[in-house]
Amino acid sequence: MHFLKVSPSHAKKNASEFLYIAVYTVSHSEEMDKGREALVVCSDKSMGIGITIWDMETGDHLLHIPTSASPAQGLLCLRKQFLVASQIHRHGSIGGGAIFIWALNKPRPPLRSYPVEAIGPLSCTNDGIYLAGGALSGNAYLWEIASGILLKTWHAHHKSVNCLLFSNDDSLLISGSEDGMICVWSVISLIDMEDSRSLPPLLHYSSEHVSSITSLLTASGSSSSLLVSSSLDGTCKVWDFVTGRLIQTQVYPLGVTASVLHPEEEILFCGCVDGRIFVNKLDIGLLEDSFYVAEDQAVVLKGHNGAITALTISGLGLISASADCTICIWDVVNRMIIRRFNHQKGAVTNMMVIPQSSLLSASNHLGVLNQFHVSLLDKYPQPANSSKGTATLLSLPRSFKGTQTCFDSGSTHSSNQHMSDLEKEQTPAAMQMKVETCIENRMWATRMTKHVMEMNKHLQSRLLDLMQCRLLWPTEIDSSTSKKRKKLKVETILQGAEESQSSA
Repeated sequence: MHFLKVSPSHAKKNASEFLYIAVYTVSHSEEMDKGREALVVCSDKSMGIGITIWDMETGDHLLHIPTSASPAQGLLCLRKQFLVASQIHRHGSIGGGAIFIWALNKPRPPLRSYPVEAIGPLSCTNDGIYLAGGALSGNAYLWEIASGILLKTWHAHHKSVNCLLFSNDDSLLISGSEDGMICVWSVISLIDMEDSRSLPPLLHYSSEHVSSITSLLTASGSSSSLLVSSSLDGTCKVWDFVTGRLIQTQVYPLGVTASVLHPEEEILFCGCVDGRIFVNKLDIGLLEDSFYVAEDQAVVLKGHNGAITALTISGLGLISASADCTICIWDVVNRMIIRRFNHQKGAVTNMMVIPQSSLLSASNHLGVLNQFHVSLLDKYPQPANSSKGTATLLSLPRSFKGTQTCFDSGSTHSSNQHMSDLEKEQTPAAMQMKVETCIENRMWATRMTKHVMEMNKHLQSRLLDLMQCRLLWPTEIDSSTSKKRKKLKVETILQGAEESQSSA
C-alpha cells in the first residue's frame, strides 16, 4: 500500500482541503496487511494540523487528512468505513463549529455539516444508525446518520457536555458534564419525534463526582451493565447504570484525565495530570471495602512528561497520548515502552485504533462490501408533520416493500431466493445484500417502535379524557339536580307569599 501527497496546485478546486491520493497495489503482501492495525490521532490546536494515521507495527506514516481540529472525544470511526470529527475552529459556521465525515476507502472531500452550535464530544451506536453530540452550552443532539435527520435536541446539563457514550446494547445514552453530573437517558425516548425539543425522561443521574467528568466506559464482558466514570476530582467510580447504584470508588493522588478498560481482562488504566498511568484490576464484588486508595495497589507506568490526554487498547497493548506531544505503545507486564510516536504539531486530543483494511480501496478490497450511506446532518429538527419526518417514521425497508402499497410476498420470495443462490456461490454480492437487509430491518423496527409509541400516547390521552368525563358526570348531574330543587323551593315560597298577601 502506497500513499502519495498532492500539492494544492495539482488538486482539484473543489477538493483543495483533501490533499491526498491513495494508490493501492493488490498483492500478497497487501492481503497480509488486512490483519494489521493503524493508529489514528488528531489535535485541537489548529485546523491545519489535521488527522494523522500511522502503521502501529512499523511506525510508517500511512495517511494525513488535513483541515481538522477536534476537541477531546470528538473523533470516532463509523462502521470501520468513515471518520467522524467535530470541529471547534471551523470558520464560516454560525455556531462556530462543524462536523466532518470522511470516507476512509475513498480519497474525496469530507461531508461537512454545520450544527446550530459547536459540538464537542461525539458517540455513535454500534450499528452506526445514530450519532450523538454534546455542546458547551450543555445541550445534546441526536441524529439519524443515514438520513441526517436531527431527531432530538435537549438541554442535558447545566454545564458543558464533556462525554457521551452509548451502552453496549445501544438502549441507553450516558452523558457526563463539566460539573461532575452523570445522566442516563433512554434511547427509545430520544428517538420519539412527536416533540423533538421536549426534555426526555431521565432514567438515572448522579452528582457523586465533584469535578469535571473526563471519560465514561462500559464493561463489555460478563458485567455488561457496569459503567466506569473518571474525573478531575481524582476518582474513578464504578456504577450499575441499570439501577443507578454506585458500586465502587477508586481514589488516585491526582486528577484522572483519561481512562480505558481492557475488554477481556477487565483491567482499568487511568492516566493522570502528571503523566503517570495507574493499572488496576477491576475486581467488582471481591473487595470488602467499596472505597479504597487505588495508588497503593496499582502498577504505575511512567514515560510521559505531561498530562495523559488519551488512552486506548490495541492488539499490541496499551497506547497512551500525552500533552508532551508523544504517543507510547506499552508492554504493561514489563512496564516498558515498545514504540514511541512524536506528534510535534500539537498535543493529541483524540486517539483510536482501526484496521488497516479500512484504508483499502473498495474496488480492490473485498472486505468492504457495504458502503454505509451517510447524509448531511440537519441543523434544526424537522417538524413532526413534515414529509421528511413522516417518511422516516413510516417507511419500510426495501425487502418489505412490494410494487404496490400491500405486502408483495412474491417479490420478497424471489429476493430471498436470489440471495440464497448468491450465498451458495459465496459471492461478495450476497454478503452485501445480507448486511443491507439487516440494517434496513433494524431501521424499520426502530421506526415502527416510534410509531407504536405515538399510538400509545394517543390512546393514553383518550383514556384519560374518558376517565375525566366519567368522574365529572355524577358531579354535574348532582349539581344540576340540586339547582333545580333550590329553584323549585324558592318558587314555592314566593307563591305562598303571594297567596298570603292576596288573602289579607
